[in-house]
Amino acid sequence: MTKSSEDSAQLEQLRSQWEAAWPDALAIWSRFTKLTPPRWCFTVSDERQEGLADSFAMIRLSDQAVVVSLRQAIEDGLEAFATEVLAHEIGHHIYVPANLLDHGRMLARIRRGLPNREQWAPLIANLYADLLINDRLQRDAGLDMAGVYQRLGRKDQSPLWTFYLRTYEILWSLPSGTLTQPAAESSDAKSESHAPQKSESHAATESIVTPEIQADASLAARVVRSFAGEWLEGAGRYAVLCLTYLLDESMSKSLVYVLGGWCDTVSSGKNASEAPAGLVDIDADEAAGILHPMFDPDIAGVDIDADMDGMGRIGAVNQSDKLGGSPGQCREPFEYGQILRALGLDLTDHDIAVRYYRERALPHLVRFPVKQMPQSTEPLPEGLETWEFGGALGEIDWNATVLTSPVIVPGVTTKQRVWGVAEGADPGTRPIDLDLYVDCSGSMPNPQRQLSPVALAGAIIALSALRVGSAVQVTLWSGARQFETTNGFVRNTDRVLRVLTGFIGGGTAFPLHILRDTYAGRKVTDRAVHLLVISDDGVTTMLNKDERGTSGAEISAAALQAARGGGTMVLNLWRDWADDPGLVQLHEQGWDLQVVHGMDDLPPFAREFSRRRFDFDG
Repeated sequence: MTKSSEDSAQLEQLRSQWEAAWPDALAIWSRFTKLTPPRWCFTVSDERQEGLADSFAMIRLSDQAVVVSLRQAIEDGLEAFATEVLAHEIGHHIYVPANLLDHGRMLARIRRGLPNREQWAPLIANLYADLLINDRLQRDAGLDMAGVYQRLGRKDQSPLWTFYLRTYEILWSLPSGTLTQPAAESSDAKSESHAPQKSESHAATESIVTPEIQADASLAARVVRSFAGEWLEGAGRYAVLCLTYLLDESMSKSLVYVLGGWCDTVSSGKNASEAPAGLVDIDADEAAGILHPMFDPDIAGVDIDADMDGMGRIGAVNQSDKLGGSPGQCREPFEYGQILRALGLDLTDHDIAVRYYRERALPHLVRFPVKQMPQSTEPLPEGLETWEFGGALGEIDWNATVLTSPVIVPGVTTKQRVWGVAEGADPGTRPIDLDLYVDCSGSMPNPQRQLSPVALAGAIIALSALRVGSAVQVTLWSGARQFETTNGFVRNTDRVLRVLTGFIGGGTAFPLHILRDTYAGRKVTDRAVHLLVISDDGVTTMLNKDERGTSGAEISAAALQAARGGGTMVLNLWRDWADDPGLVQLHEQGWDLQVVHGMDDLPPFAREFSRRRFDFDG
């Protein structure tokens, strides 16, 4: 038998053993625990396909999966620890972090506790979660988690790894040196062969449990026990303890290696289809939890005065401002994006901004105005059209789709029914479409980096319109020929938000050609449109001539008449609009001019938008 055949036979035998241990591992947490069986990896190719890296096992919170590399389990000498490893991975799904939202909330707290070292938050979160899970498994379930770390711990022990293993020794009343023995004294030749080559004196120095490490490990053990039931509250405190060990740049570069190769939650959110809702908001007690445990009376057993409290909190005030406001408020887009990336989501800044403004706008949606009709209408089927991404799944006509093509390609072969209307007997309503023009000149903030009240106000009104069945056209404009647009009225939420959250940052020139072309062929039978412009005094560029030499005032007046739904300008001004001849001219055309004194007044305006009355023709 060849070596390859022997290896395959060994892996198959090990899989049978670990599969047999799976039911027992589930029952340790509860006899009602239900998870799909683990994904077993035999080769490096299998691991790459499952997204397993820097670890012999991992979880995926996106699909509640457990992934185990049997190849690496053999390399690390963990063949006899099937129940321990599997119960640990199950614990991440059941206990800490359990879901993407709570994992994100934990990462947010840990990031606050690691100023200027936020990039290590996923690894520190992994260590903290493992401490909580392993302590429960060792003490309550009687599993040999210490044996696992005796295998994993026989590597070059950095101060952070020594501090971490010493915490386990204290939690489990193990003699010092049980897990923290120096790498040079390890009898595990396999582990020694993987350790970096260092001088004997340096290895011994790193492995010594110093008084500082002993003190920190004692506090860490108290955090684990004190916050076992409310583990989220202890996350910031644990991060503050770890900060000192992350200040050494040379150690940080090899952090993944010295943490023992069990980084099983670092990419737990990878391939998630959606970001968890709730991470835009800052938890009310988030900043208060960034406290060194030695200054926490519940842990240290002593109280402190206000001055000492200020010393114990790691930037609780300044860091709060840096990371997006006070507790109970919302994060800035850049911090929200950093948390999503720490979860493992592979998103661009623009993707993140779309999710951010959708979540911030949804609680503030307003009653978008609709046109009162003399008679109600009944739906009348008239034909089929292609269903595109962004539409509701319930709108797909599956029978028509299958009849069109047996191979279903979303957005290509998918069909939806087109409905006409037949007059009913009762009064009814008809949605009003929205044509939104948002100023994105250099004076406006980039919505992908910091909160843009303009983008938020636009999102609130646009989503409100979409909710009642309106179609929306959005045009983001800056200088001449600097614009982004949805290219017509659409009902695709992502498309609308993607334009709203774009950034140009150039000069100021209203896009007259878009206004002109939108209403040039508008019919009286088309739905009424409400024109909404969000800008500052740069809106008077609407009165300039277009590229054909036509007066902007003429284009504006014609658009208002063809739209039949009125027009509103929300302007950030520090003076009365009546003092500006251009604004007076626009008002005389029929534009309703609303003045806000600062961009922060825009979202409240959006919430009050539905209280305004609109007059329509015909």
